[in-house]
Amino acid sequence: MTEAPDTAARLLAILSEIGARAVLDIGCGHGALARTLVQAGYDVTGMDPASEAVAAARLAVPDARFERGGAEQLPFAAESFDACIFLNALHHVPLPLMQNGLLEALRVLRPGGEVVIVEPLAEGAFFEVMRPVEDETEMRHAAIRAIDAILAAGAATGPAPVTYHRPTPVADLDAFIDYLARVDPTRRALAEAQRDTLARLYAAHVTAGPNGPELSQPLRLWRLRAAKP
Repeated sequence: MTEAPDTAARLLAILSEIGARAVLDIGCGHGALARTLVQAGYDVTGMDPASEAVAAARLAVPDARFERGGAEQLPFAAESFDACIFLNALHHVPLPLMQNGLLEALRVLRPGGEVVIVEPLAEGAFFEVMRPVEDETEMRHAAIRAIDAILAAGAATGPAPVTYHRPTPVADLDAFIDYLARVDPTRRALAEAQRDTLARLYAAHVTAGPNGPELSQPLRLWRLRAAKP
């Protein structure tokens, strides 16, 4: 496993390497990645199944285009994008549709383009503290199985994935709960109901980072290209 650079820097380096201009952010959420990509000069389209997320993204990143919809049926013509990115998003696609989502991303790629997937693994300090609030073990394993199946079927090719750590600063338990709630507000009540358990897990897993207490989460990054017919 490697420690640096961070995810945004990795994605920007890949986009530069392949000469991408038009980028599809699948599962864009509130537009955090889209903002980074727009600021770097990319032509960005974001997709998310949640209307609230799309509305928030449009307000946050007015220079990008955002559409509501799922990964399994992208409303774009073939060869529309130079790169498609799933950032912590593939495991949120319904399990039976994960492979469809990957095939759709490969379909809309231009020749030489890549589908870049970053997935959190079902392990590590951050995951262990989060697990009582939302246990994503099966979802995360299913996402990896879907990628493996696409590669095994010969629909895509790519190098071996890279695994690295993302340190998340969390000054205390309240900061950790706030972080979870920013991703999904419904998590706050679940977290508060298990506060004693979370406090024990937080104390067991937190480490001292360069900027204070942090919880580390291992991530894995894949680069897929559509197989030649």
